[in-house]
Amino acid sequence: MIFTETELKGAYIIEVKKLEDERGFFGRSFCRREMEEHGLIADIVQANTSVSLKKGTLRGMHFQVEPHQEAKLIRCVRGSIYDVIIDLRPESPTFKRWFGVELSADNYKMLYAPEGFAHGFITISDNVEVCYNVTAFYSPGSERGIRWDDKTFGIKWPFKPAIISDRDRKHPDFSLEMLE
Repeated sequence: MIFTETELKGAYIIEVKKLEDERGFFGRSFCRREMEEHGLIADIVQANTSVSLKKGTLRGMHFQVEPHQEAKLIRCVRGSIYDVIIDLRPESPTFKRWFGVELSADNYKMLYAPEGFAHGFITISDNVEVCYNVTAFYSPGSERGIRWDDKTFGIKWPFKPAIISDRDRKHPDFSLEMLE
């Protein structure tokens, strides 16, 4: 696996290191030892899958607060997405900064979002499947969301979303109180 730290402290793009031959390639998409060597939480307790049928579907920005904060390892296994994370850790030097990257079935890139980050994405193709492994069980009482277009962050999405769930559309703008 190839680890590249993003401009957000503790967040990484992780690429499958391909061992190629005439059959195709082999590579690891997860290795607890390598994750821990980079200081990343590797205690995966749940694996989630989302399927979005249409280009322009936006999901996010979601996170869980203590004591159920979760790190996520996100990979697009069909189609492509523009994946976005926001650092919501008040003590972090990159607090309130965002980072986005294209993840696709073709580029084999993953995004690691540490605990204390919000996460969301927009589909940039039809028929998209995203898998993400998380380090905490889903806890409805700890779940929070931030508006995808909150001016606090100024996320530059590749285009305006065509489909957003009512739940995601109704997320509030950011406030420190939502981190409690």
